[in-house]
Amino acid sequence: MASRANLAVVLRQLGRLEEAEAEQRAVLGARRRVLGEEHPDTLNSRNNLADVLRDLGQFEEAQVLE
Repeated sequence: MASRANLAVVLRQLGRLEEAEAEQRAVLGARRRVLGEEHPDTLNSRNNLADVLRDLGQFEEAQVLE
């Protein structure tokens, strides 16, 4: 999961926001299933997805994740 999370961060940095969003959603889903909702890595994934959503202008959904 860490490799995919890192990939998502790089995609965001490259401005490939839709791809970054898809990766962040995949990582978040996997971490929720494997680690649980309150694990620090899961919470970090929620934050990372919120960052991408803000970059995409999806402010309401980003706010729900934070």
